[in-house]
Order: sequence, then C-alpha cells, then structure tokens
Amino acid sequence: MKHSKYSAVIVGSGIAGLYAAIKLQKEVKLPNGILIITKTKLIESNSKYAQGGMVCVMPENKLDSCTLHIEDTIKAGAGLTDAKVAEFISQKSAQVVKELQNFGVDFDRDENNKLKFTKEAAHSVNRILHAGGDATGFCIENALVKYVLTKKDITIYEQTLAVELLTDLKNVNRGLIAYNYEDNEYEIIEAPAVILATGGVGQLYKYTTNPDITTGDGIALAYRAGAVVKDMEFVQFHPTAFSIGKREGAKLVDKDGNTFMEKYDKRLELAPRDVVTRAIYNEMLKTNTKNVYLNATHINELKFEKRFPTIYGACREYGINPSENYIPVSPSAHYYMGGIKTQVNGTTSVQGLYAIGEAACTGLHGANRLASNSILECAVTAFELVNHLKSITLNNKDLNDDKISKIISFYENSLKENYNTDYENLFKEIKEIMWENVGIIRNYDKLNSAKEKINKLKDDFPYSYKCPDRSAYEIRNMLTIAELITEFAINRKESRGAHYREDYPQKDMIAHSHELSGTTALKG
Repeated sequence: MKHSKYSAVIVGSGIAGLYAAIKLQKEVKLPNGILIITKTKLIESNSKYAQGGMVCVMPENKLDSCTLHIEDTIKAGAGLTDAKVAEFISQKSAQVVKELQNFGVDFDRDENNKLKFTKEAAHSVNRILHAGGDATGFCIENALVKYVLTKKDITIYEQTLAVELLTDLKNVNRGLIAYNYEDNEYEIIEAPAVILATGGVGQLYKYTTNPDITTGDGIALAYRAGAVVKDMEFVQFHPTAFSIGKREGAKLVDKDGNTFMEKYDKRLELAPRDVVTRAIYNEMLKTNTKNVYLNATHINELKFEKRFPTIYGACREYGINPSENYIPVSPSAHYYMGGIKTQVNGTTSVQGLYAIGEAACTGLHGANRLASNSILECAVTAFELVNHLKSITLNNKDLNDDKISKIISFYENSLKENYNTDYENLFKEIKEIMWENVGIIRNYDKLNSAKEKINKLKDDFPYSYKCPDRSAYEIRNMLTIAELITEFAINRKESRGAHYREDYPQKDMIAHSHELSGTTALKG
C-alpha cells in the first residue's frame, strides 16, 4: 500500500475546504505541504449548488449591525444557538468577505457599483450578498478553485475517498487511509492536521437539493474515530426546491391557485423555513398531491431572468415560463445543522482532527439555520482554523502504534469475499426510510420503525472496514448517519426548529443540546 506524508490534509473541496487550503498555504509553515482529497472533481461540492447568498454585516450597510444579525440568528435557532459563536461569526463577516474578494470573488453590485444587499426570510434587514444572481455558491467555489490551482504546493487527489481515520491509542489522530476508486488503490497518509470539510447528509433522503456526493462521509468518519457528534436530529428541509430568496413577493398557492400560508403563520412566505416547509407538507397531504406551486407571474420575465438566472434556466428547461406559469415546488432535505461537535476554530474532541463547514456543528445554527448563514460559517470557521494552526508545529511523527497498525491491516489485506450486494436498491431503501419516517413530521412509531429497519440493514451489510468500491463506502457511512439521526430524534421528545414531533408538539421549557461520543472499538 502506498504511503505518504503531508502537513495538513483537507477532505472536501467546497468553500470551507478550499478557503482553508488557500489560507494555510499563505500563512502557515507547512514542511510537507497540503493535500486536498475530493470525492469527485475539485469543483463538485454542496457549496457549488448554494443558490442563496452569503450573510455579511458590512460597515457601509448603515441599517444593519452585528447585534441585529445575532438576534435574527438566535431567533431562527429556536433556543439552541450559541450566542458567543453567533457574535464571533457575525463580527468576522466583513473581514472574510473582503478576503474572498481578494481571492477573486465578485459579489453583485448596484448601479452605483456598491455592494448590493438583499433580504431573505427571517432576516430583519437587507444583509445578504449574492454573486451571479442566484449562483453565489458556484461563483465563490469557482473563484477559489482557480486560486488553488495556481499553487504548486497544494496537491489534489480527485475521485478519492477518505475511508478511515488513523486515531491512536491516546485518541490523537495521525492521518487517514484514502481510496482512489478509479484506480482501486489505497494509500496511508500521515498528517498532524486532518480537516474534514465534507458537507452534509442530504442524500440520506428521497428528496433533496444536495448533489449525489452528500452522504455524510466526514461525520461518519469522525464518529467511527471516537469524535463527539451533536444535535444530529436537526435536518433542515427547504420548503421550495426552486428557492427564490425572499421570493420577491411570490406567493405559495395550491393546485387551484389559492394561497394557504395565512392559515399557518402571519409572516406568510417569509416565515422561517421549518414553518413554511410544514405548511407545504400539510397542504400536500390534505390534497394528496406531490407539490404545491409558487406564483411569480407578477414578476417581469426579464427581471426574473436577471435576478434568478439559474432558476429561470431550470424553469425554461422544463417548459415553464415563470411570468406565465406557476412553478411546482415541494420540500426537500437541504441543510444539516447537526454534525461533528467543534469549536469555532474547527477543533474536535479528537486531537489532530478538525471539522469545518456543514459537517461541523459549532452551535451557530441551533435547531434551525437562518438563511444564508451557512457560507458565512464556512468562511469564518476556515479563517479561524488557520489562525489556530499557526500556533501548532505541524510535524509528522512516527506512526508506530498498535491501534493504527491494526486499522491499517484491515485495508492491506484483500477482501475475503465480495458479496453480491444490490447497492442501488440499498440507496433507495435508506432514502425512503428516512424520508417517510425521519423527515418533516415525526412521531415515535415512525422513528421506532426507522430504527428497526436501519438496524436490520446494518446487520445485513457485510463490510465493517474495507469495502469493494465507492458505493459500498457510501452505504456504510449512510447507515451510520441514518442510525444517529434516528436515535437523536427519538430522544428529543419535543418539537424545536427543524425537528417536529406530532406526538410532542410543544417545546421543552429549557433548551438543551444532545451529544454522543463516537465509537472507537475495533471489529474484525
């Protein structure tokens, strides 16, 4: 098996991972350089598909302040937002935006060439920056990719999975095992800093806005290595698959063109996403339909195309003219508030292991993410991680450790048997179980049914360590995450934020987070 050494390894190539790589390369002494491991191609990530914007509290935006942004974040978080984290991230927002601009990100500007601020649901003022209209994630991602590709001391492994972390007997992470599924080759990679920036868990659900790669890999890796995970029950479901920001006055209507949000919340379409999502879901159940509609016919077609070019293109591809036709929309798994428990600088409960972006749970989002806070969190946590790593000597040490040796042996040996597993049906089954039982509206019977079904799938799945291919590793990770989300959801006997239980519809008087330490037991 191949063996290499790096000063830092970043798993994931979204905004968090790329921003961290650029800052590490510029600001930290790295005797063995940086490695970025990406599951597909460098530019393919969840960040790329972020159609919303990026929150920023800028001094020139006189109507806004960090105090207002923090209040909005805490309100959306339904009692679980860490106020100190929200304050830190808000105060750093202007600094990271200016740095992103230096790295080639062009945020949208008005006719006077000033940054253009827009407003989204649950924000009290205009503070959202966009790039490329509704292609903010893609524009930031593309600029950072171009920058990274100019740096010779950043090595990139594409079509590669991180399949196991190398955590020693003292609970210090010393590197990882990577698997290039195109060449079917494994590699032992030593690194004093392993940074997980692998994104969320959307592909665990039948309907999702996330790309195929979001199978919870980083969170599952960290949990297997003994890291603490937090608030795993909180999955945000976006109410409309065609997201239109504050929706520019667009109205949600049923199949007959009747509005319905007034029955659920006085804020109508601008209510928090969990409220709108449940309203749409209830209407779909009542009318036995697969979707509701967004009525944007009052918006001029040229204006719509200019403000939402990506959405407009998608509509036209399906023969929909938004100025003439209603847009069919339905809820989808969108963003994950839970994940690996971290500090705002990315540190986890395992020394040498860091997590940033959607895979991490800093406490910023609480029980429900405020719109467009996610890209900001990616940037600020990457920024602060690099500040933390400046104080650490990133030298590789001897891997001589009995636990690590045993882990490596699992991957050095050939598989005893390649079972004839139907991965396509397994993917579908997991996604169906989670959507029907651990989705928008939950109850004990559904959750317990999901737990039994997931446990059965886990028991039947034949691979604990080395797997025959990428699909098997993704299934392994999805089963771990599905089990954790379900167990956390069973234990939260209340409704809060994105977690709604019809058998416990009220909030508890005291807000509380749930945590669980990962398992470090070796099997096989």
